[in-house]
Amino acid sequence: MKHPLRQHIEEIITLTDEEFDFVLSHFTPTIKKKHQYIVQEGDYVDKEYWIIKGCLKSYFVDDQGKEHILQFGMENWWITDYESFVKRVKSKTYIDCIEDSELLYITYENREKLTAEMHKMERFWAKKSKMGRIALQNRVLALLKSSTKEQYEMLLEQYPALFQRVPKKMIAAYLGVSRETLSRLDS
Repeated sequence: MKHPLRQHIEEIITLTDEEFDFVLSHFTPTIKKKHQYIVQEGDYVDKEYWIIKGCLKSYFVDDQGKEHILQFGMENWWITDYESFVKRVKSKTYIDCIEDSELLYITYENREKLTAEMHKMERFWAKKSKMGRIALQNRVLALLKSSTKEQYEMLLEQYPALFQRVPKKMIAAYLGVSRETLSRLDS
């Protein structure tokens, strides 16, 4: 059976065994417990995480102490504070584990080294970045032009497994509504 990261990468590019071994040598496995942070506001982030198993959330806390979820991450998803990762500035977000999680991470330095030495991986991350921008654009468009009920239904249709893994209050924080509003949509 192929390594799950290899399966993920080969959705976009093909790798020989030697090439995959080289790619994998740039990653470090880590296990995190439920509620454990991988990023906190104010950190300088030098790691990008790929989720083997588990569920995470990326969020910020406003001045009133309210949590706003930007992204969930599940198996085969990438997650980090990208502004901090790329620009080397302090993180504006938190990322923590909703479930016990198995992750692989690559440091910024190793990612730069890998893409410089292996152009296939540069193409892989370029495609992943494009797909991420499309997802972000669709999320912003949904926020601007869809009702909360429509956003809820789109989320349920796109990621039905998420609703089995994430408490309703987190779905509400992702949609920007109260738990009570979400309960009305759910009925």
